[in-house]
Parts: sequence; structure tokens; C-alpha cells
Amino acid sequence: MQLNTQDPVPGSAEPERKRRRGRAERVSAPQRVEVASKDRNRQLRSIPTYELQAEESLIKIEEQADWIAREIGFEFRGDKEALALFKDAGASVEGERVRFDTGHLKQLCSTAPATYEMHGRDGTNNFTLGGDHVVLMPGYGSPFATDLDKGRRYASLEDFENFIKLTYMSPWLHHSGGTICEPVDVPVNKRHLDMAYAHLRYSTKPFMGGVTSPSRARDSLELARIVFGEDYLEDNVVIQANININSPLVFDDTMSGALRVYAAANQSVAISPAIFGGAMGPVTQPAVIAQTHAEAMAGIALTQLVREGCPVVYGSFHTTMNLKSGALTFGSPEANLTTMVLAQLGRRLKVPVRCGGGQISSSNSADGQAMQDSTSSMMVSLLSGANQIWHAAGWLEGGLTMGYEKFVMDLDHCGMLMRMVRGLEVDEESFGRDAYLESGPGQNFLSTQHTLRHYADANYQSEIPEAGPYETWLENGSQTAEQRANGRWKAMLAAYEAPAIDEAIDEALKETIERKKSSMPDEWY
Repeated sequence: MQLNTQDPVPGSAEPERKRRRGRAERVSAPQRVEVASKDRNRQLRSIPTYELQAEESLIKIEEQADWIAREIGFEFRGDKEALALFKDAGASVEGERVRFDTGHLKQLCSTAPATYEMHGRDGTNNFTLGGDHVVLMPGYGSPFATDLDKGRRYASLEDFENFIKLTYMSPWLHHSGGTICEPVDVPVNKRHLDMAYAHLRYSTKPFMGGVTSPSRARDSLELARIVFGEDYLEDNVVIQANININSPLVFDDTMSGALRVYAAANQSVAISPAIFGGAMGPVTQPAVIAQTHAEAMAGIALTQLVREGCPVVYGSFHTTMNLKSGALTFGSPEANLTTMVLAQLGRRLKVPVRCGGGQISSSNSADGQAMQDSTSSMMVSLLSGANQIWHAAGWLEGGLTMGYEKFVMDLDHCGMLMRMVRGLEVDEESFGRDAYLESGPGQNFLSTQHTLRHYADANYQSEIPEAGPYETWLENGSQTAEQRANGRWKAMLAAYEAPAIDEAIDEALKETIERKKSSMPDEWY
């Protein structure tokens, strides 16, 4: 910015205010950028999960899911191989409609692993999915990006790469994500190559590959094999697929085809029904829960028929609607209750669970509504016992937009919540008896040896909120949290350093991408 360099005018306060504001803008952005943490790979949940529904209710929901599978069924449109697999497994197949006897879907899902490890390319960011493990990842699928400087615009490859870098730098996001935002300046049929390369080059965390066609899924796997080795993927999970269901009860050949590609390669497949009550399913939440359960089991069953033991995630994306306007609502009590019950059902299937929430909001900016929606949804997502939480950072406008300021504000909240799920360690040191002996009644504890031992790590140190007095805040430019976050993400990107990669591998990636791109004309739709 152009700073005001004029001398103060005697008797006028305005130049002095401008001078102070200019100084504040130079110094108020957080200068410390944490790029590593002892908690980076510590994701174990030490607090109980919230078991909302009793056994009797859960059985009723499972019976309703079986009723849907038996009486209504699912359509697998255009995928003859999937239909043949289901028919050979004993399902009823009529045209493209597939139905299952009571208990059949659950039985088919039983070979999926309860836990498994996902590997990053240098081994420092591996994590476990399932059990008591918690894995956070950024938002997914937004065609727009926004920040306070440029405003809302179609997302570019530069935006996509920036969000990967921010994700890599955060100790609170364990997964690099997938299509964090759509790089719409790259042709539709080629952008999956640039996205996979960006994940592999600018991060060492596990990531998601392309799923918008089976061929793009195969391309993503080919690039992963260049980095990890041709045979490594046979026994190790390094990449994940997000398989969306065209709710209600439809799998198109794009999704089921991509599912089969990843399952055959023994890579993680996340099955994600997306049901908005009143649109893709009945308006009542028990119906939404049962339908989600049925659709998720159908997808998991297909992965196991392709390759028994294929690692999966039981997923969902659900929310309520404003039935007056048709607008989606996020963080609502009904959606939060659904998140808790679906986590219970996923645990009963004995597979890792992806919750339907995260820090999601329909707000158009990183304002109070955005943070209220996000806080409500994210807290419930963690308490539900979900193993993988998508959309943990950046989500605005019902998923249409990834916000830079929202992203780092969400990161700060992720850090708070990851500290919370670790719970309390109650032992002799935490009681601080020596501090009482050293200080005594009526004395403060600031200089005791116990405080000096623990001051750096006793409490989570937030990077965004303004904790000082009003006068200091005023002196520093009266910045909002969103304005402080603007300085934060810029400082993070300025401090980013790309992780090392073997030059021969990097060159092989680039050559493969260029060869594939040159083999086809650009397609923009």
C-alpha cells in the first residue's frame, strides 16, 4: 500500500490517525508462522464419542435402510461391469436397478478394513484412518475463490496451489485434500493432471486423485506410481477417491467407473451420499439417515466386489434446507443430529467414518454467520467420533467459494479442537503441587518453576483473535479478525518452502503430464 508520509498538520488529528493506521497495517499481521508441530501427527481421540441414539433406534434405522435396498433399490446407470458384479454376488438385477435382500449389503461390506494407514511421499505425514484416529482436510470442490484484496472470482491454478501450500504448512490439516478449488483456467479434461502434480510436488501429505472419469482416475494413479514406485500401491494406500452418489439412489457410470479403478488399485475409496432433506430424500432426518446408510453400503459393497479388502470410508454430506426459499442451511440442529447418528452407524459397520460436516457455512464472507455455522458443525463432527472430517477449512457460500481469510481462521479453530480431543492428562505434574509450596496463599503463580516448565505448552496459543485491551486494538488499526487473517495467510505463503523431491521423479511427472496433455485437444465443458 502507499503509506502517508505527510508531516502532521498542527491542530489536526487526521494525519496522526493515518500515520498510526499505516504503522498498524505494517505490524499487526502475525509474524510467527508455525510450519511444524509436535502435534502434527498426533490425531488420537482421547475423549468419548457422543452416542446419541440407543440400540433400539439404530436397529430401526438399519431395518429402514434394508427396506430401501430391498423394495426400492439403486440404479447403476451405464455401468455394465458393476451390474454384472452385483448379479454374480446374488443381488437382484433388473435392467439398471439393483436390489438386495435383507442383510445382504451389510454382509458384502464386512470385508472392508476397520483401520488402515495412508502414506505421504516422504513418510513424515502418514496417518491412520479408523479407530480413535482423527484426520482433518481442507474444503473440496469450490469453483470460486475469494480474499479481501481481490474479492470473489473464478478460482485459478494459482489459487489451487496456494491452498495446497497453506494446507501443507498447517499442523492441523493432516490430508492434502482433493479439488480444494477448481482451477477453471485449465481445461476440464486436463486440470486433474495439474491438480495431482500440485499435491505431489507442493506437499508430502496423502491426497485425493481425479474422479471425473475413469481415465482421469487412472491418470492420477499413474502419477502416484511414478512418485511411490510401480509396486508400492499394491500394498500401501497413498491416494483417495471421493465417490459422490447422485442421490436419491443413483450411481452414474462416471462415479461407479472411477470407484472401480481405485478399488482395483487397492486405494482408499470414500463413498459420499449427498442428501438434502426435502430434495434428494424425505424432509425428516430419520429418513435421510436411513437413505444415507443404504447408499453408503451400496457403494462400499461395490468396492469389495471389485477387490475384497479394499480400504473404504463410510461418508456422507447432508444438510437441511430452508423450505420457504430452497436455500441450504448449515450447522443446523437437525443436520448435527444426523451427523452423530451416521457416525454411530458407520462404527457398527466397522469401517472408518467421514462425517457430513466440517467448518461449513452458507455465508458469503468470513463473518459472524460463517463462524457460527462452522463452529456448530465442526464441534459436532468431532464429538460424533468421525475419523475423517472434510471441509475443515475455507468453505463459504455453501461450498461455492474457498476463502483465504476463512481458511486461516478455520485453521486456528482446528488447532483448538485438536487440542480438545486429546483430553486431559491427570498426573502428579499436572497437579502442580510444587507450585503451591513455592508460592503459597495470596501469591501469584506466574514465576513458579511449574509455570516456567509449562508456560509454552499449557494452553493452545491462538494466532488470529485479538486478546489485548480496547486501547491497544484501537492503536493497532481496529482490525477485525478477517483483516488479521488476511495478514496471516500472506505471511504463511511468504514463509512456504516446497518439500524436496527427487529431480528425476519430478521430471518424469512433468513429462508424463505433458505427453497426456498433448494427446488431446482442450475441452472447456
